[in-house]
Amino acid sequence: MHSFLYVGIILITGIIFGRLCKKINLPEVTGYLIGGLLVGHSFLGFIPLSAAKELSLISEAALGFIAFSIGLEFNFVHLKKIGKSAFIITLFQVISTMTFITIGMLILNKNLPFSLVIGAIGTATAPAATIMIVKQYNAKGPVVNTLLPVVAIDDALGVIIFGISLAVAKSLLIPTGNVISSILHPFIEILLAFIIGVSLGLILAFSLNKSEGKNKMLSVVVAIMMIAIGVSSEFNISPLLLCMTIGGTVTNILPNTKPLHEISDRFTPPIFIAFFTLAGAELDISTLSKIGYIGIAYIIFRIVGKIFGAFLGAKIVHSPKVVQKYLGLTLIPQAGVAIGLALIAENSLPNGDTIRTIILAATVIYELIGPLMTKYALFKAGEAHIDKKKSLSI
Repeated sequence: MHSFLYVGIILITGIIFGRLCKKINLPEVTGYLIGGLLVGHSFLGFIPLSAAKELSLISEAALGFIAFSIGLEFNFVHLKKIGKSAFIITLFQVISTMTFITIGMLILNKNLPFSLVIGAIGTATAPAATIMIVKQYNAKGPVVNTLLPVVAIDDALGVIIFGISLAVAKSLLIPTGNVISSILHPFIEILLAFIIGVSLGLILAFSLNKSEGKNKMLSVVVAIMMIAIGVSSEFNISPLLLCMTIGGTVTNILPNTKPLHEISDRFTPPIFIAFFTLAGAELDISTLSKIGYIGIAYIIFRIVGKIFGAFLGAKIVHSPKVVQKYLGLTLIPQAGVAIGLALIAENSLPNGDTIRTIILAATVIYELIGPLMTKYALFKAGEAHIDKKKSLSI
């Protein structure tokens, strides 16, 4: 079967199942994953595993644009407005989550590289699912005021920590015999991603200033992103850190990035739909039984880490009691960024396929229970309100 036919099946499946999930007030990404799983090799077999592997270009492009979008939020002026409190809370819950998962995996006899990488992936959240609940119930108050800036910078910190963890993991798995070289290698890889990212970001910013019309701007953005993804593969550096650095550079140079957000929003939806549906199609359902207890442990350790870290961070910055008590429950959803990180882990580590299977399965569970936990927390905090004319049940 021709590759374009597979792409068409993937897109149509994603659109249909995404809309079905939206109708029952679940995040669309859950529908993409379930739809992909259904048409993949584990069930109907419309998308054989060999075909899914051949479409890796879609996944690479999606990862690049996900990271680029995160980078665009890393505007220094915006970060100053967020304030120290939100940053400290985010930092504590990210470190807490990674620590709980990493130590938990080590206790379950997983090696250090595996534990570090899956711990780093666990730090990522799903802002879209959280914000959806906030808007749906017109939630306002100290928890929401803290939650929104926290989810805005959580994924950026998560990607940075993942980049460092993956570089360290690869150094541990492939010892060079030179201790100093093993220690320096991760930092050299990160520094290289930063230097190339800033360079490409400067080129992109200059090109966008000279471009007239959104179509030309879109062409320039796509060209730079393709170059970035290719360079990251050629030099064996993190595509996420590289593309995020490009986004961060551009957003701090250009006076107005609104057109950039708009053209990105126009171009990326089919790529993201294909990416998540393809991720579901590649999932081997038979492996779930083999990693069952590890997957359950990951889900539990991550929830505990998020709740404890958010509580500790909020307590340290003297946030209101209601924030200390309920903020962690609103940070449970996990989706796009985590799946992207898991895909990179799969291609970088010997047991990366296990990590990817755990993350994909956990994502479906988190996207089912996450919105419910967010809703519960906001109502218990007294910040959510039901509009009887427009209310939807979650």
